[in-house]
Amino acid sequence: MKSSASIVSPRAQALAAGLLATAIWGGMYVVSKVVLAVIPPFGLITLRLLLGVATLLAVAGMLRRRPPAWREARGILGVGVVGYGVSLGFQFVGTKLSTAANGALVTSATPAFVLLFGAWLLREPVTRRKAWALILATVGVIIVVNPREARFAPDLFWGNLALVAAALTWALYSVLVRLVTRRVDVLWTSVLAFCGGLLLTVPAAAWERAALGWGAITWGVVAGVLYLGVVSTALAMYLWNYAFARLEAGVAAMTFFAQPVVGAALGTWLLHESLGSGFFLGGLLIALGVLLAAREG
Repeated sequence: MKSSASIVSPRAQALAAGLLATAIWGGMYVVSKVVLAVIPPFGLITLRLLLGVATLLAVAGMLRRRPPAWREARGILGVGVVGYGVSLGFQFVGTKLSTAANGALVTSATPAFVLLFGAWLLREPVTRRKAWALILATVGVIIVVNPREARFAPDLFWGNLALVAAALTWALYSVLVRLVTRRVDVLWTSVLAFCGGLLLTVPAAAWERAALGWGAITWGVVAGVLYLGVVSTALAMYLWNYAFARLEAGVAAMTFFAQPVVGAALGTWLLHESLGSGFFLGGLLIALGVLLAAREG
């Protein structure tokens, strides 16, 4: 009898990993909103990265995975600076200076940027199938997030620019992960990338706490931080990195489109928000785009 691991192909496993990662991120909005009312953004991301490092180090210890040599580790630290320092920093600034609707719309461009960086850095061809998959899924996201709610007034310019920078740098990080995981396993890549992010977030969090302070830490906040650190960071980021290590960058990036769909669905369930009339049409187009990309290669 075949095991379940042999029945599901490695490609399907990688696609499932990417979809699960973005589904987790799509569902963390409610928890993040509660915790951010007490702990400012860079303090929260620092706690998340520290918990992510601790969790994955424990897993590496149990699996007896040896760390890479320093010449390889330092490059991954730099990749982490891009992804968890620069990109998340731009995301926080953009979210603060712009709007949530703008953030959802602008960051939906991330897969397109991944496709371009993949062609440039990895020499992955932009095939007709990938292009059509990207177009279908992008139209689906635009329908789901409803661009009529976005605002591009002059007073939001710097916030919108920061959101574009966040999408660009996250795409660059994701492609660089595919490069470094050719030499280092995904587990240690994830640990070292988190450490690279901490090089920027720790000083930012220290300044932030001195300037803004923290609110009252309750057991609910502690539980929220643990969830964000262990599930949304250690698990989800590992799964995202795993998808990019096993799939072409342009294909793995398509799983990013699951995030707004899950976020909208959970917003309806937990926050009693109404789904837009185009939610199901948009979700269908996204699903078709991902399926089309999955057939690539």
